[in-house]
Amino acid sequence: MVEQKRVLPEFESPPVIETVLGVQFNRLESFQIPHFGLYWNRVRQIYPRVEIQPPLSPAFEHFAVENVSEEFEIRLSGGPPELRCWFKNEEETHLIQIQRDRFIINWRKVTGKEEYPRYHRFRPRFQDEWIKFCNFLREEAIDCPQVNQCEVTYVNHFECEKEFKHLGEVHKMFRVWSELPREEFLPSPEAVRFHMRFALPDQKGRLHVVAEPKIRTRDAKPVLQLMLTCRGRPDVMTTEGILDWFDLGHEWIVESFTELTTHEMHQLWRRTV
Repeated sequence: MVEQKRVLPEFESPPVIETVLGVQFNRLESFQIPHFGLYWNRVRQIYPRVEIQPPLSPAFEHFAVENVSEEFEIRLSGGPPELRCWFKNEEETHLIQIQRDRFIINWRKVTGKEEYPRYHRFRPRFQDEWIKFCNFLREEAIDCPQVNQCEVTYVNHFECEKEFKHLGEVHKMFRVWSELPREEFLPSPEAVRFHMRFALPDQKGRLHVVAEPKIRTRDAKPVLQLMLTCRGRPDVMTTEGILDWFDLGHEWIVESFTELTTHEMHQLWRRTV
Protein backbone atom coordinates (compact mmCIF):
# COMPACT_ATOMS: atom_id res chain seq x y z
CA MET A 1 0.00 0.00 0.00
CA VAL A 2 1.36 3.42 -1.01
CA GLU A 3 1.51 5.85 1.91
CA GLN A 4 -0.37 9.06 1.14
CA LYS A 5 1.57 12.26 1.54
CA ARG A 6 0.26 14.62 4.21
CA VAL A 7 -1.33 17.80 2.88
CA LEU A 8 0.27 20.78 4.63
CA PRO A 9 -1.24 24.24 5.13
CA GLU A 10 -0.46 26.78 2.41
CA PHE A 11 -0.69 30.56 2.15
CA GLU A 12 -0.77 32.71 -0.97
CA SER A 13 1.11 35.54 0.75
CA PRO A 14 3.12 34.13 3.67
CA PRO A 15 5.33 36.50 5.71
CA VAL A 16 8.46 34.40 5.12
CA ILE A 17 11.57 36.42 4.23
CA GLU A 18 14.25 33.71 4.43
CA THR A 19 14.51 29.92 4.23
CA VAL A 20 17.50 27.77 5.14
CA LEU A 21 18.46 24.14 4.55
CA GLY A 22 21.76 23.07 6.05
CA VAL A 23 23.85 20.22 7.39
CA GLN A 24 26.56 20.11 10.03
CA PHE A 25 29.24 17.44 9.85
CA ASN A 26 32.44 16.36 11.54
CA ARG A 27 35.17 18.91 10.89
CA LEU A 28 37.01 18.37 7.60
CA GLU A 29 40.62 18.63 8.73
CA SER A 30 41.92 18.45 5.14
CA PHE A 31 39.75 21.34 3.95
CA GLN A 32 42.14 24.29 3.80
CA ILE A 33 41.76 27.94 2.77
CA PRO A 34 42.69 27.30 -0.92
CA HIS A 35 39.76 24.89 -1.17
CA PHE A 36 37.30 27.76 -0.68
CA GLY A 37 38.68 29.34 -3.86
CA LEU A 38 38.74 26.06 -5.74
CA TYR A 39 35.13 25.43 -4.82
CA TRP A 40 34.14 28.95 -5.84
CA ASN A 41 35.56 28.26 -9.31
CA ARG A 42 32.98 25.48 -9.58
CA VAL A 43 29.98 27.67 -8.69
CA ARG A 44 30.97 31.25 -9.54
CA GLN A 45 29.01 31.32 -12.80
CA ILE A 46 25.81 31.13 -10.72
CA TYR A 47 27.21 32.58 -7.48
CA PRO A 48 29.63 35.33 -8.56
CA ARG A 49 29.63 37.31 -5.31
CA VAL A 50 31.67 36.31 -2.24
CA GLU A 51 31.47 37.45 1.35
CA ILE A 52 33.56 36.30 4.31
CA GLN A 53 31.75 35.70 7.61
CA PRO A 54 32.80 34.40 11.05
CA PRO A 55 32.22 30.65 11.39
CA LEU A 56 29.10 29.29 13.02
CA SER A 57 29.58 27.41 16.28
CA PRO A 58 28.64 23.72 16.35
CA ALA A 59 25.06 23.11 17.51
CA PHE A 60 23.57 19.81 18.70
CA GLU A 61 20.23 18.63 20.03
CA HIS A 62 20.77 16.29 23.01
CA PHE A 63 18.21 14.11 24.75
CA ALA A 64 20.13 13.17 27.88
CA VAL A 65 18.92 13.94 31.41
CA GLU A 66 19.49 17.65 30.89
CA ASN A 67 17.28 17.61 27.77
CA VAL A 68 18.93 20.69 26.27
CA SER A 69 20.29 21.99 23.03
CA GLU A 70 23.98 22.72 22.94
CA GLU A 71 26.01 25.31 21.11
CA PHE A 72 29.68 25.73 21.77
CA GLU A 73 32.63 27.52 20.27
CA ILE A 74 35.92 25.91 19.36
CA ARG A 75 39.02 28.05 19.01
CA LEU A 76 42.22 26.44 17.87
CA SER A 77 45.62 28.13 17.89
CA GLY A 78 48.48 27.44 15.56
CA GLY A 79 46.34 26.28 12.61
CA PRO A 80 44.71 28.09 9.66
CA PRO A 81 42.06 30.67 10.58
CA GLU A 82 38.47 29.45 10.73
CA LEU A 83 36.06 31.18 8.37
CA ARG A 84 32.75 30.83 6.61
CA CYS A 85 32.25 31.83 2.97
CA TRP A 86 29.06 33.08 1.41
CA PHE A 87 28.75 32.51 -2.33
CA LYS A 88 25.88 34.69 -3.59
CA ASN A 89 24.05 35.02 -6.88
CA GLU A 90 24.00 38.39 -8.63
CA GLU A 91 20.76 39.44 -6.94
CA GLU A 92 22.01 38.12 -3.57
CA THR A 93 18.76 36.23 -3.06
CA HIS A 94 20.31 32.76 -3.21
CA LEU A 95 23.51 31.81 -1.45
CA ILE A 96 25.65 28.85 -0.44
CA GLN A 97 27.48 28.94 2.87
CA ILE A 98 30.40 26.65 3.57
CA GLN A 99 32.84 26.23 6.42
CA ARG A 100 34.88 23.25 7.55
CA ASP A 101 31.89 21.66 9.28
CA ARG A 102 28.85 23.22 7.55
CA PHE A 103 27.09 23.31 4.20
CA ILE A 104 24.04 25.58 3.97
CA ILE A 105 21.86 27.05 1.25
CA ASN A 106 19.64 30.10 1.75
CA TRP A 107 16.93 31.97 -0.05
CA ARG A 108 16.15 35.46 1.21
CA LYS A 109 14.21 38.56 0.27
CA VAL A 110 16.45 41.50 -0.54
CA THR A 111 14.15 44.16 -2.01
CA GLY A 112 10.94 42.71 -0.56
CA LYS A 113 9.46 42.02 -4.02
CA GLU A 114 11.03 38.60 -4.57
CA GLU A 115 8.73 35.60 -4.93
CA TYR A 116 9.09 33.04 -2.16
CA PRO A 117 10.35 29.74 -3.63
CA ARG A 118 8.21 26.94 -2.27
CA TYR A 119 9.83 24.01 -0.50
CA HIS A 120 9.25 21.64 -3.41
CA ARG A 121 11.56 23.87 -5.48
CA PHE A 122 14.05 24.73 -2.73
CA ARG A 123 14.69 21.12 -1.63
CA PRO A 124 16.00 19.97 -5.07
CA ARG A 125 18.35 22.99 -5.08
CA PHE A 126 19.94 21.75 -1.87
CA GLN A 127 20.17 18.20 -3.21
CA ASP A 128 21.89 19.36 -6.39
CA GLU A 129 24.38 21.66 -4.64
CA TRP A 130 25.13 19.13 -1.88
CA ILE A 131 25.95 16.39 -4.39
CA LYS A 132 28.22 18.81 -6.29
CA PHE A 133 29.97 19.75 -3.04
CA CYS A 134 30.53 16.11 -2.09
CA ASN A 135 31.86 15.40 -5.58
CA PHE A 136 34.25 18.34 -5.24
CA LEU A 137 35.55 16.98 -1.92
CA ARG A 138 36.04 13.54 -3.47
CA GLU A 139 38.03 14.99 -6.38
CA GLU A 140 40.21 16.90 -3.90
CA ALA A 141 40.85 13.68 -1.92
CA ILE A 142 38.95 15.04 1.11
CA ASP A 143 36.90 12.64 3.21
CA CYS A 144 33.16 12.47 2.61
CA PRO A 145 31.33 14.60 5.23
CA GLN A 146 29.98 12.65 8.21
CA VAL A 147 26.74 14.50 8.87
CA ASN A 148 25.78 14.83 12.54
CA GLN A 149 22.92 17.39 12.41
CA CYS A 150 20.42 18.73 9.88
CA GLU A 151 18.64 22.06 10.08
CA VAL A 152 15.60 23.69 8.49
CA THR A 153 14.91 27.35 9.29
CA TYR A 154 12.15 29.72 8.20
CA VAL A 155 12.35 33.42 9.09
CA ASN A 156 9.17 35.51 9.00
CA HIS A 157 8.62 39.24 9.39
CA PHE A 158 5.36 40.55 10.83
CA GLU A 159 5.17 44.18 9.73
CA CYS A 160 3.96 47.33 11.46
CA GLU A 161 0.68 48.58 9.93
CA LYS A 162 0.13 45.15 8.40
CA GLU A 163 0.13 42.40 11.03
CA PHE A 164 0.12 44.82 13.97
CA LYS A 165 -0.16 48.49 14.93
CA HIS A 166 2.25 48.24 17.85
CA LEU A 167 4.55 45.46 19.03
CA GLY A 168 2.44 44.76 22.10
CA GLU A 169 -0.41 43.29 20.02
CA VAL A 170 1.04 39.79 20.25
CA HIS A 171 -2.37 38.29 21.02
CA LYS A 172 -3.56 39.29 17.54
CA MET A 173 -0.76 37.27 15.95
CA PHE A 174 -0.28 34.27 18.25
CA ARG A 175 -2.86 31.90 19.71
CA VAL A 176 -0.56 31.13 22.65
CA TRP A 177 -0.75 34.72 23.93
CA SER A 178 -3.74 36.35 25.64
CA GLU A 179 -4.54 40.03 25.88
CA LEU A 180 -4.30 41.49 29.37
CA PRO A 181 -7.72 42.34 30.88
CA ARG A 182 -8.38 46.07 30.56
CA GLU A 183 -9.25 46.48 34.25
CA GLU A 184 -5.85 45.20 35.39
CA PHE A 185 -2.87 47.41 36.30
CA LEU A 186 -0.50 46.74 33.40
CA PRO A 187 -0.91 48.49 30.03
CA SER A 188 -0.22 46.68 26.77
CA PRO A 189 3.47 45.69 26.51
CA GLU A 190 5.70 47.86 24.36
CA ALA A 191 7.41 44.77 22.93
CA VAL A 192 7.53 41.03 23.47
CA ARG A 193 10.12 38.34 22.85
CA PHE A 194 9.84 34.63 23.55
CA HIS A 195 11.55 31.30 22.86
CA MET A 196 9.63 28.02 22.84
CA ARG A 197 11.16 24.58 22.35
CA PHE A 198 9.37 21.40 21.26
CA ALA A 199 10.71 17.84 20.99
CA LEU A 200 10.11 15.98 17.73
CA PRO A 201 8.80 12.39 17.92
CA ASP A 202 11.28 9.59 18.74
CA GLN A 203 13.95 12.15 19.71
CA LYS A 204 14.54 13.01 16.05
CA GLY A 205 15.33 16.61 17.00
CA ARG A 206 13.71 19.80 18.24
CA LEU A 207 11.72 22.72 16.97
CA HIS A 208 12.79 26.14 18.28
CA VAL A 209 10.36 29.05 17.93
CA VAL A 210 11.85 32.49 18.60
CA ALA A 211 9.98 35.79 18.33
CA GLU A 212 11.66 39.13 18.90
CA PRO A 213 11.34 42.74 17.72
CA LYS A 214 13.75 43.90 15.01
CA ILE A 215 14.40 46.93 12.83
CA ARG A 216 14.52 45.70 9.25
CA THR A 217 17.71 46.64 7.47
CA ARG A 218 16.36 47.44 4.02
CA ASP A 219 13.76 50.03 5.11
CA ALA A 220 14.35 50.66 8.86
CA LYS A 221 10.81 49.41 9.49
CA PRO A 222 9.91 47.85 12.87
CA VAL A 223 9.01 44.18 12.54
CA LEU A 224 8.37 41.23 14.81
CA GLN A 225 10.69 38.50 13.59
CA LEU A 226 9.45 34.94 14.00
CA MET A 227 12.12 32.31 13.40
CA LEU A 228 11.30 28.61 13.39
CA THR A 229 14.25 26.22 13.38
CA CYS A 230 14.12 22.43 13.30
CA ARG A 231 17.41 20.72 14.12
CA GLY A 232 18.26 17.06 14.60
CA ARG A 233 20.13 13.99 13.47
CA PRO A 234 19.01 12.01 10.41
CA ASP A 235 18.41 8.27 10.77
CA VAL A 236 20.65 7.51 7.79
CA MET A 237 23.74 9.60 6.96
CA THR A 238 23.09 9.64 3.21
CA THR A 239 21.72 12.29 0.88
CA GLU A 240 18.38 10.48 0.93
CA GLY A 241 18.45 10.37 4.74
CA ILE A 242 19.19 14.11 4.89
CA LEU A 243 16.33 14.93 2.51
CA ASP A 244 13.94 12.74 4.51
CA TRP A 245 14.89 14.65 7.66
CA PHE A 246 14.37 17.96 5.84
CA ASP A 247 10.85 16.78 4.95
CA LEU A 248 10.17 16.10 8.62
CA GLY A 249 11.59 19.48 9.69
CA HIS A 250 9.63 21.31 7.00
CA GLU A 251 6.40 19.57 8.03
CA TRP A 252 6.92 20.52 11.67
CA ILE A 253 7.68 24.14 10.82
CA VAL A 254 4.65 24.58 8.54
CA GLU A 255 2.20 22.84 10.87
CA SER A 256 3.57 24.63 13.95
CA PHE A 257 3.55 28.04 12.27
CA THR A 258 -0.10 27.51 11.37
CA GLU A 259 -1.07 26.21 14.80
CA LEU A 260 0.71 29.02 16.69
CA THR A 261 -0.72 31.90 14.63
CA THR A 262 -4.27 33.21 14.67
CA HIS A 263 -7.11 32.77 12.21
CA GLU A 264 -7.03 36.54 11.66
CA MET A 265 -3.44 36.24 10.41
CA HIS A 266 -4.34 33.28 8.20
CA GLN A 267 -6.95 35.43 6.48
CA LEU A 268 -4.41 38.21 6.02
CA TRP A 269 -1.90 35.78 4.46
CA ARG A 270 -4.70 34.22 2.36
CA ARG A 271 -4.60 30.63 3.54
CA THR A 272 -5.63 28.24 0.73
CA VAL A 273 -5.22 24.79 2.37
